[in-house]
Amino acid sequence: MARFIILMGVSGSGKTVVGRALAPAIHAEFIDGDNLHSQRNVDKMAAGIPLTDEDRLDWLKLIAKVGREHAETGANCIIACSALKKAYRDLLRVDNPAIHFVYLEGSFELIHDRISKRSHQYMPSSLLKSQFDTLEKPGSAENDVLTVSIDQPVGKIIDEIIDAKLIS
Repeated sequence: MARFIILMGVSGSGKTVVGRALAPAIHAEFIDGDNLHSQRNVDKMAAGIPLTDEDRLDWLKLIAKVGREHAETGANCIIACSALKKAYRDLLRVDNPAIHFVYLEGSFELIHDRISKRSHQYMPSSLLKSQFDTLEKPGSAENDVLTVSIDQPVGKIIDEIIDAKLIS
């Protein structure tokens, strides 16, 4: 069965960079979940307004559907999605038995430094604190989550994910 991997973490944790590097290594399609946001959500974030759970609901359902459709057709799929709360991850798990999460974990200081050196289409660095405030780190009960430190080169992050054998 094909796999559906969610690369999760706060903005600036490297979801897109890791996803683009990981996808060809495991013969998967990479989809940036940011591109699946509604225009309303994009406008809200661009204005520096954090999204609410209600704002995220349709976005999360769409991500779950896209991942499920890929897995059902036999195509491995990686989607970058913050998935900051356990409830969000639980929603993504619904009808997705092939799902795995990779939590890209890093300190506020490291990620803030990264964000301050880049430009993002609608995610200002001022929203980083709200993301860390919202983040519910995956616990041991979430056995489909691999936690990987981002305080290492991208190549080592990719090796760690591949070594975990999330994709067979």
